[in-house]
Amino acid sequence: MPEKPDDDPFHDCELDPDSVLGTRTFHDVLFTDDTETPVNVLTGETPAHSQASVEEAKAFAASIDTDTPQIALPASVETQIETQSKPYTAAAFFHFKATGSLEQHRAYHAAYDSDAFTVDFEADYESGDLTITVERVEEA
Repeated sequence: MPEKPDDDPFHDCELDPDSVLGTRTFHDVLFTDDTETPVNVLTGETPAHSQASVEEAKAFAASIDTDTPQIALPASVETQIETQSKPYTAAAFFHFKATGSLEQHRAYHAAYDSDAFTVDFEADYESGDLTITVERVEEA
């Protein structure tokens, strides 16, 4: 146990490191070609701003200037209509919309920021699944 809370990356997390250790897959959380888009009821067509490909969404997520890898998440139909935005948005790979809770988000973030863990992820945009693997770094 660390002597000071500043030494413990999980000091302000509701979950402990064991809650994120191992490999976990979050199903149907990524933007896919099947992500729901609005349809104009008069024309039956999807508005131009909501037409996008997975490749475009992945490129957008990769273009975000941050040290934390980003993924493309689906935007709600309501958001697409209200803001005339694309059907995707970018977020950190451990975002609560992907991991299912703010507690999980904070725990993955703490592990990612800590030198005591390795954190890898795989984004499968065909299935919409996100797989995150967290392992402890072996001390020499």
